[in-house]
Amino acid sequence: MRFVTILVLSMMAAGSVAQQTPNWTVKPEWVRAHEEFLASDAMQGRGSATHDEEVTATYVASEFIGYGLKPAPGMTGYIQSAEVIAPMLDGHATITVGGVTLEEGKDFDLLISPGKPAEGKLMQVAASDVKSAAVERGAAVVVTGADDGDSALAVYGALRRKGAGIVMLVQTPGTENLLGMLGGHTRTPIRLAEQSVQRGGATVVLLRAQVVGKIAAAAGTVVNVAVKELAEQKPRKTYNAIGYLEGSDPKAGTILLTAHLDHLGIGRPVNGDAVYNGANDDAAGTTAVLELAHALASGPQLKRSVLFVCYGSEEIGELGSTYFGEHPPVPLKELVANLEFEMIGNQDPKMPKGVLLLTGWERSNLGPTLKAHGALLGPDPYPEQHFFERSDNYALALDGVVAHTAAGWGTPPTYHQPDDDLAHLDIPFMTAAIQSLVEPVRWLAESDFKPEWNPGGKPTR
Repeated sequence: MRFVTILVLSMMAAGSVAQQTPNWTVKPEWVRAHEEFLASDAMQGRGSATHDEEVTATYVASEFIGYGLKPAPGMTGYIQSAEVIAPMLDGHATITVGGVTLEEGKDFDLLISPGKPAEGKLMQVAASDVKSAAVERGAAVVVTGADDGDSALAVYGALRRKGAGIVMLVQTPGTENLLGMLGGHTRTPIRLAEQSVQRGGATVVLLRAQVVGKIAAAAGTVVNVAVKELAEQKPRKTYNAIGYLEGSDPKAGTILLTAHLDHLGIGRPVNGDAVYNGANDDAAGTTAVLELAHALASGPQLKRSVLFVCYGSEEIGELGSTYFGEHPPVPLKELVANLEFEMIGNQDPKMPKGVLLLTGWERSNLGPTLKAHGALLGPDPYPEQHFFERSDNYALALDGVVAHTAAGWGTPPTYHQPDDDLAHLDIPFMTAAIQSLVEPVRWLAESDFKPEWNPGGKPTR
């Protein structure tokens, strides 16, 4: 009789545990449905600070409402908007050097401009020699031998740090789509309206190969780049979608799950396609935030509150996350951790099968702890790319929040290309990755564990 009683009690206890243990399955059709809308041609690439971005934020907000999330503290709705100042140039820049005048659109593309004229003494350097080259401050540098867009932009970054005022990249089969990679139009110093005017940085142009010879003999002479802003600027806004899942313990802190919802919009056509859909970058991350909201809101109330945020205008300078950090609905000191999702749409060939990379893995104990609870996360195999500093997590990390980005393939061939579309996503990989995070994040929201920076891991300004 005693054995039977123990057996019955054991079965009752097991049933109780089973009932208390959340069991949620992320369905691939849900993942695909988000992508079908967010990455459709109808969304025109979800350009930063555009009406399409507003529509995207509205879609995300409506999903939050459907899952049962509430407006964040101090908010009456689910969308946080901010005015953006975006200088526009007239598209008729010229470059003069050694008696030769070059015209925008005919002889070169203007890739990046501080929105004002620039001049510097001409010099030439091979891409392979940039690290060791002596560059006079403000110099106009013609770069040869940059084989692709990524390496060309890396060269630009190195020359900018050396003080170059003008960087002239040479068009090759590998660099000819640089303008498209930057969004299809000249990058200017876009900023939040509440920020002070910030002008500066290097001017970057992409020279047609046939004009390089015209200016090669003019080394040592002064290069002048003339640009002009349009007289009338259209007002623009950026939009963050924010949903809130209130916890049972107001003193336990808040977990922040984020992604960015914008992309490059309509850009330069590649093989006849001008829509930069951004299915991976970052509709995939937005989908992760949505499905984690779906899962967590469908279970019992958690101890900690959870904020779900999809930022606008990441692609033009992380403006949405900057605004959020300056106007957080909960004090930043109450944030337990931030997990950002970026480009989780494909398996990285350098990572174990099914595993997402986590930027800054070695900086804190967050990644290893989530992994120990079942999250398919591992160390970032691209430390030289500085991905930790290149996503929306970084601004919060600088403010002391333990904040990292989870990503799939760090350097996919579809990055900032029109073929970053639904056809190039691995929906089963995405679904499994999101599924692996449901219970670890739920555990984090129920536990007393507070992630901490490892010694030397916290970034400083």
